[in-house]
Amino acid sequence: MPAHPVFEYAIIRVVPKVEREEFLNVGIILFCKELKFLDMKFELDQSRLQAISPGAEFEEIMNNLTSYEKIAKGNLNAGTIAQLDPALRFRWLTATRSTQIQSSKVHPGLCSGNPTETLKRLLEQMVRV
Repeated sequence: MPAHPVFEYAIIRVVPKVEREEFLNVGIILFCKELKFLDMKFELDQSRLQAISPGAEFEEIMNNLTSYEKIAKGNLNAGTIAQLDPALRFRWLTATRSTQIQSSKVHPGLCSGNPTETLKRLLEQMVRV
């Protein structure tokens, strides 16, 4: 196994009003085939959401993000998609869509060997700034 395996990640975005195309970066999904790793972390700041979309349904969006996270983790209670292999789940979660939950384009990188730490670092750089 390479010292720094290749990973792929996408930024998870909340688009409260799809027609306006305004979004908040709220999470990261990271996939590393060599390490058999797929995980997603998200943080949705309710005040930031209300700032770009007053009246946005915070609880509904949180439920949708939680469903994404369950699918990423392969939770058996999350439906058929969650039962697919990690690569297919990653592709499904990062597919282009016109809904309140979207992802950026997929980006490659080299993992430090600890994909959980890489996921945390990306969350800090892309979401918490």
